[in-house]
Amino acid sequence: MRRLLTDAAQTLVPPKGDQHGPLPPLMLVLTVVTGLIDAVSYLALGRVFVANMTGNVVFLGFALAGAPGLSVTASIVSMASFLTGALAGGRLGTRFAAHRGRLLAATTAIQAVLAAGTMIAVVVSHGEVTSPVRYTLIVLLAIAMGMQNAVARRLGVPDLTTTVLTLTLTGLAADSAPAGGATPRPGRRVLSVLAMFLGALTGALLLRHAELLYILALTLLMLVVTSVATQRLSASSPAWTRPPS
Repeated sequence: MRRLLTDAAQTLVPPKGDQHGPLPPLMLVLTVVTGLIDAVSYLALGRVFVANMTGNVVFLGFALAGAPGLSVTASIVSMASFLTGALAGGRLGTRFAAHRGRLLAATTAIQAVLAAGTMIAVVVSHGEVTSPVRYTLIVLLAIAMGMQNAVARRLGVPDLTTTVLTLTLTGLAADSAPAGGATPRPGRRVLSVLAMFLGALTGALLLRHAELLYILALTLLMLVVTSVATQRLSASSPAWTRPPS
C-alpha cells in the first residue's frame, strides 16, 4: 500500500529531474477527457465509441449480425475518423519529434478547436441531436481521440496511453506481487483507471442532469488548460521535453 501511494504521489507531483516531468499529470487530465467523450458518444450519440476502437470493432460485428440498437454506419464513420486523427497525430509526432512539450501543446490546442466545433454544432441545432449533428460530433470527437492516442504513443510515458486501459489493468494483475511480479508503477496505473472512471462517471451524470453542451464545454476547458499549461511548462525546453530514452 505504501508503494502504491508513493507512486501515485510521484505521478501527480513528479520529483525534480524525472525524465517525463509534468507529462504524467497532464496525461491523466487527458484520460479524464477520454472518459467524458466516450460517455457522450455512447450515451448521447447512439451506442458508438469515439475513443475505444476495440468496442467499435465489436459493435460493428454485432451490427452486421443484425443486433438491435447498433449502427454499422456509425461504427465505420467513427473508426475512419479515428484513423484520420491518428494519421494527423503521427504527422504531428514527426514534426515535433524533438520536443514533447510542443507536441502535446499543439495536439491539445487542435483538440480544443475540434471540441469547439462540436459545441457550435450543438448550439446551432438548439441542443437537438439530429442525424447530421450526431455524425458531426462522431467525426470531430473521433478525430480528436485518434490524435490523442497517436501522440500519447509518441510521448512514451509508461502506463498512460490516455485512451486504452486493457494493458494497464492486465499489468496491475500480471505484475503484482501475488503473480510474482515486481509491481512497477502501481500508483500510476491505478490513477489512470480512476481518471477514466471519473471522466465516464462525470459525463454520465451530466447527461442525466444537464445538457450535452455542458459536457462539451467542460471538455473544451480541460483541453485548453492542458494546452496552455504544457506550453508554459515547456517554454524553456527543460530536459523532459526531449524524447524518452
